[in-house]
Amino acid sequence: MGKIAFVFPGQGSQYVGMGKDIYENYESARKIFDKANEVLHMDLKSIMFEGPDKDITKTENTQPAILTLSVALLEVLKEKLNLNFDACAGLSLGEYSALVAADAISFEEAVKLVKKRGKYMQEAVPQGVGTMAAILGLEREILIDALKEASKEGIVEAANFNSPGQIVISGEIKAVEKAAQICKEKGAKKAVILKVSAPFHSSMLIKAGENLKKELDNIEFNSLQVPVVTNVTANYVKKEDIKDLLVKQVSSSVLWEDSIERLINDGFDTFVEIGPGKTLKGFINKISRKLKIKVNIYNVENTDTLEKFINDIRG
Repeated sequence: MGKIAFVFPGQGSQYVGMGKDIYENYESARKIFDKANEVLHMDLKSIMFEGPDKDITKTENTQPAILTLSVALLEVLKEKLNLNFDACAGLSLGEYSALVAADAISFEEAVKLVKKRGKYMQEAVPQGVGTMAAILGLEREILIDALKEASKEGIVEAANFNSPGQIVISGEIKAVEKAAQICKEKGAKKAVILKVSAPFHSSMLIKAGENLKKELDNIEFNSLQVPVVTNVTANYVKKEDIKDLLVKQVSSSVLWEDSIERLINDGFDTFVEIGPGKTLKGFINKISRKLKIKVNIYNVENTDTLEKFINDIRG
């Protein structure tokens, strides 16, 4: 095993029941869940473990919930394995988990911050105004042309470059629907309107970034103990740029494919997705296949996958 990167999922990977077995089986994880409840003054863990679904999918709950599970899993891994990781990255919200993993910010600060981030993102655009769509099987350059054409109908922008042939667009409903139609005409295999509450990672969320900046101004980030690749630039972030990039991230494209390409080209051959779901594992598989470079990819989201990973590493 060569260079190891820990990667952390973003919004959309949540589900009712996530983290329950981790909480029940590991003391170090319990401390993280209980700390989240304490600092947020709410019963986050019962929303995570019991639902209902409408509560866990509320953005201001989703974001701290995913962060909490990711950090709880990270704590168990650190306790069980003497495993050094060489860099980390996270998809959108997951970048906050990456910054916690790199010791740039405490979990307590981060969980409070992402709850507010979720609230500001939700409030930035009234419901029924914006949406997002996943475009499958279309080259990046062709998609950009389609967005230019559709922008006559209103705001529509590239939100996530996730993996080869999987790009998410975001903006005003009419413009997104028009862009989806044009993408299909230009050869996209699929164009699927997503069930989301806001047009994330578009210029329509600039106000949310401005509100987030006021919160970030009250936080002092620490020096990064491991490198973090940031969504906005697909490059390693410097301590002095963290705040600006977190503000921009809310309304900028997530360059996930570029970020993983950067790590693979820098010699990273092992990726561990830490948090709910295995979406990032799928993306990284596609990116490595495109580059024709074989990498090892694990996902750790519950007791079974955690123990399997620990056993695999111990050999």
